[in-house]
Amino acid sequence: MQADLRVQERQLTELDFTRLRTLNSSRPLAELDEVLDAADIVPGPEIEAAVITMYTQFELEEVDTRERRVLAICYPDDAEPSSGFISVLSPLGRSLIGMRAGNEVRWQTPRGSCRTVRVGAVLFQPEASGDYVT
Repeated sequence: MQADLRVQERQLTELDFTRLRTLNSSRPLAELDEVLDAADIVPGPEIEAAVITMYTQFELEEVDTRERRVLAICYPDDAEPSSGFISVLSPLGRSLIGMRAGNEVRWQTPRGSCRTVRVGAVLFQPEASGDYVT
């Protein structure tokens, strides 16, 4: 039942969904397919301002350590982890896309350990500023 709640919480804009589906067709990743298949798709102007869309800047807190950082999810070619831009194809990026401020997300690192993070405040979301095409 809890897994169903997580599915209902994930939202993607129509544009993000289309672009991610196209990206995944050129670089197939089963885990991204699962995210796309489970997400609720909404028009860009209707997405809640607290939802992480592509290029949304948000705070993230490690549940265990309380360490905070500011991140943004981007496409692979724009990824620059040291600057806070993480690829949507990374395990963390896939776990966070479409989630809301306040959600706790569990993800598996490339080394195989599991971590839990909490999405803090959304600092900037393109759609909330009227940008529906970025």
